[in-house]
Amino acid sequence: MKFFVTGASGWIGSAVTAELLSQGHQVVGLARSDTSAAAIQAAGAEVFRGSIDEPDALREPAEASEGVIHLAFNHDFSAHETAIATDRAVMVAILDALAGTDKPFVFATGVLGRAQGAVTTEDMVTNYESLPSPRGLNEKFAFESTARGVRPVAVAFAPTVHGEGDNGFIATYVAMDRAAGVSGYVGDGSNTWPAVNRADAAVLVRLAAERAPAGSVLHAVGEEGVSHLAIAEAIGRGLELPVRAFAEGEVPPQFGWLARFLTVDAKASSAITQQLLGWTPTHATLLEDLEAGYYFR
Repeated sequence: MKFFVTGASGWIGSAVTAELLSQGHQVVGLARSDTSAAAIQAAGAEVFRGSIDEPDALREPAEASEGVIHLAFNHDFSAHETAIATDRAVMVAILDALAGTDKPFVFATGVLGRAQGAVTTEDMVTNYESLPSPRGLNEKFAFESTARGVRPVAVAFAPTVHGEGDNGFIATYVAMDRAAGVSGYVGDGSNTWPAVNRADAAVLVRLAAERAPAGSVLHAVGEEGVSHLAIAEAIGRGLELPVRAFAEGEVPPQFGWLARFLTVDAKASSAITQQLLGWTPTHATLLEDLEAGYYFR
């Protein structure tokens, strides 16, 4: 199949592109810069020059594809509302292009915030209006395209998508610990984050595009929950820093926006996803990746 992939040169998107190509699919990757275009070409994919900031231009590659995988999103928290509006405009353009074709539209979302005080599962009914981010309303909008003859599938990623080369969430956590001179956690550190290896996530996205039913919510989760204490201890070893607990409100300014995430306690299961698609996470766990030293070089 021929897939149009937004975010094709990004952390997750580049792995998805490689996975699709390895299974005999064709990929046309969206590139907004020469650097992105060169990376997509080097992977063996075609390039479509454009940007999610110009959504109408994305109709052409979407129409020419046999399915779209939408992974691009601006994760700058200071411009979150603008990013959500841009994401909606991209969805409008692509879903208009796919209407009446029954082609897949696989898009990224997250598992955080879907359940309070319980393990999040794929079959939970989502109250989109109550989610912590209004981005959830874009998910609802995408699912409504089933009635228009599109096969929308949400891949809800763990907040930690880890592996060698990661410059995202865990890499930021490591950098903030380094700046603070201490590997910190809040309270007793028993609160947890779900995690998934980037390579496992890429396989799931490919399976989602190939055969997930319309309206599916799939969980890209390899580990239901990894404790903050275990993460802090692994970072402390890697950076040779002391490990210590903070009380809520005591987190030093070096942690910046990450401070609010240090108190998050979330678990998410991928049992339904694994059974539905025959997907089994097999790559390194988060703690194994931290112990490998990638994050400290």
